[in-house]
Amino acid sequence: MEAERLRLLEEEAKQKKVARMGFNASSMLRKSQLGFLNVTSYSRLANELRVSCMERKNVQIRSLDPSSLASDRFNFILASTNSDQLFVVNQVEVEGSKYGIISLRTLKIPSFHVYVLRNLYVPNRKVKSLCWASLNQLDSHVLLCFEGITDAPSCAVLLPASRFLSVHTRVNQPGMLCSFQIPEAWSCAWSLNTRAYHCFSAGLSQQVLLTNVATGHQQSFGTSSDVLAQQFASTAPLLFNGCRSGEIFAIDLRCRNRGKGWRATRLFHDSAVTSVQILQEEQCLMASDMTGKIKLWDLRATKCVRQYEGHVNESAYLPLHVHEEEGIVVAVGQDCYTRIWSLHDAHLLRTIPSPYSVSEDDIPSVAFASRLGGIRGAAPGLLMAVRQDLYCFPFS
Repeated sequence: MEAERLRLLEEEAKQKKVARMGFNASSMLRKSQLGFLNVTSYSRLANELRVSCMERKNVQIRSLDPSSLASDRFNFILASTNSDQLFVVNQVEVEGSKYGIISLRTLKIPSFHVYVLRNLYVPNRKVKSLCWASLNQLDSHVLLCFEGITDAPSCAVLLPASRFLSVHTRVNQPGMLCSFQIPEAWSCAWSLNTRAYHCFSAGLSQQVLLTNVATGHQQSFGTSSDVLAQQFASTAPLLFNGCRSGEIFAIDLRCRNRGKGWRATRLFHDSAVTSVQILQEEQCLMASDMTGKIKLWDLRATKCVRQYEGHVNESAYLPLHVHEEEGIVVAVGQDCYTRIWSLHDAHLLRTIPSPYSVSEDDIPSVAFASRLGGIRGAAPGLLMAVRQDLYCFPFS
């Protein structure tokens, strides 16, 4: 495996030069205008050109608070909706974790540096799942689901993002900090749906728990398996859930009766579902499982219409990243390779080896930003965190 990784790293350096010589954006556009390339072929070739020209750049991490620059390993990164910041989970030497926010607003081409804001240490507590939450405004909070320990039961905490602002920034109203006692959660999701306003869902063992953070009201839905992945639809009144059994089902949020009638859609994988992503039109759903299968489902016909080959997973909880604007799908496998597919035809566009030796302890965490640095940011790009390092792969 190590020999294969080194070989791919060597090939990548050669492919960058070949890609620039072998592909010509101007000639591709001209062929498309003359009718020699249909829309699908042009889109795939354009994506292949852009993805093949992505080069790995080291990102320098800076901070106004020296204590924030400790060389702790990255466990997980999660980009905000506007791609202007990352929520990061770091593993510290003592038991527990360190949480922080990295601002991406200074991530520009050709200089690659970011600023980490103030960190928060939580000793002896492990986060089982997390997501951004929009309470006061878009991505105003982070929802963290902690596992229970002897002295403290499992709980879900809404942590204001403003608490991570620099120590040199004064904030009069740091925002609301809420804690809800819930059973240990495998997954969580925040709702932007008007049918479940100010609500979050927690995927539990054989149960889905819906909580209104404004009123404290909770509603539970019994399942036959552990719920490992969740996502709310934005317009349709549905909450999609992926289970350890391989089942994907939707909860109709209009149903207040927890007995019958709330299960709206049912799909089936052959193994535990680790990620579900609803596409923008909400007519399709993409899911990945623990056998490495990535499938695109037509929700109206309830059938698989496309499968993305090459992903590697046997037992890990690995997220899936779908970016319709750029027409790509990104996933990191248990073999530490990051793979990028064309969303529209499932063609594998690129396989990126890890800069470090293959190890299950060093599986990279990635985030794709449509605009690195936010609305005023540069081109799209891939961010990769592995060990103590952060890398950027900007689109050419």
